[in-house]
Amino acid sequence: MRPETIAIHGGYEIEPTTKAVAVPIYQTVAYAFDSADHGAALFNLEVEGYRYSRISNPTTAVLERRVAALEGGIEALCVSTGQAAINYAVLNVTELGTNIISVPQLYGTTHTLFAHIFRGQGVEVRFARSDRPGDVTELIDDKTRAVYCESVGNPAGNICDIEALAHVSHDYGIPLIVDNTVATPILLRPIDYGADVVVHSLTKFMGGHGTTMGGAIVDSGRFPWKRYANRFPMFNQPDLSYHGLVYVDHFKDAAYIGRCRCVYQRTTGAVLPPLSAFLLLQGIETAPLRVERHVVNGRRVAEFLRGHPRVEWVQYAGFPESPYHALAKKYFGGAACSLMTFGVKGGFEAGKKFYDALKLVLRLVNLGDAKSLACHPASTTHRQMTSEEKHKAGVSPEMIRLSVGIEHSDDIIADLDQALRATEEI
Repeated sequence: MRPETIAIHGGYEIEPTTKAVAVPIYQTVAYAFDSADHGAALFNLEVEGYRYSRISNPTTAVLERRVAALEGGIEALCVSTGQAAINYAVLNVTELGTNIISVPQLYGTTHTLFAHIFRGQGVEVRFARSDRPGDVTELIDDKTRAVYCESVGNPAGNICDIEALAHVSHDYGIPLIVDNTVATPILLRPIDYGADVVVHSLTKFMGGHGTTMGGAIVDSGRFPWKRYANRFPMFNQPDLSYHGLVYVDHFKDAAYIGRCRCVYQRTTGAVLPPLSAFLLLQGIETAPLRVERHVVNGRRVAEFLRGHPRVEWVQYAGFPESPYHALAKKYFGGAACSLMTFGVKGGFEAGKKFYDALKLVLRLVNLGDAKSLACHPASTTHRQMTSEEKHKAGVSPEMIRLSVGIEHSDDIIADLDQALRATEEI
């Protein structure tokens, strides 16, 4: 099935008891066992079924199957937030004393997790000088366990060369983890270009309405964990906390996502509520339509901003002069995401005045909403970073990040124009 069809039908067959067409909300904590032996078999993973909603839930399972199908993965795990998904995705392949390599253009809270939280837990995150594969390669050593990037950097708008980064990772026998939140599988499926694990903040474009938080981890099922048993013992040796389970033997190609669920979701509990799973499913049904409108509106807005006398610069991969235009053509077929950044003439104070003058475009830190949204990264999402870290992440003091929504483009442009004209005295 094509993505437009998967978004509506993927992962669900008509529920046999009631014949419900919409995915039922299984608002329950636990599930009854037929007998003591049945309960034991469920806990031993000997039979399929549900036992406790911290581990799996029928509503969430539909969402997991749908997201996995959209991304072209073998299985997925949906969790409470995108940050929880990133946390689990990295913890699942690292141990005390190991490291991962990341490109520098990251969402601010991801940078905080990598630069400070993981370091305190004994896992080093090494930030490359840029998103170029060569700069990533020079940091890899025998303790490296993954390469990490955002397919489209937030807020930098850079596009990573997924295929090239996958080649680098696989040459060293390590997986590539890609955050595909901004691009979505509607524009790009990183697994098609060699990515091994894909993570999402479902809160953004996939949910699409600014109502529901959620995250997803998608396993490609292609990384050969058994071949690199010494590097990844967690998949190849008996897990004493789970009755000696060996993940590559039990889950086969889905060993990565199986361990993610059994170890991290089961024991640390970043669980996605069933109602949230249901709401995210509703958003995903219209994601292909919304993304199409986002892209069209984004181009119109970017062209308007580029021609406005009060705008100093615009970063938008859809422009031929963008350093990422060739990658936009390679991965998005020439389209560009509706996330962009620009600078108002007059620097920080002018940017602040523009921001305060917005009327239709909302001032907040979310993105990927049906509504147009703006934020000032230097004072919000990336506030905790040093000046040097902000520079490497592509964040400047005057930068405005714009997530173009699906309103009529004329109305979006009219609001931006009046807010820009409010800065003329500076």
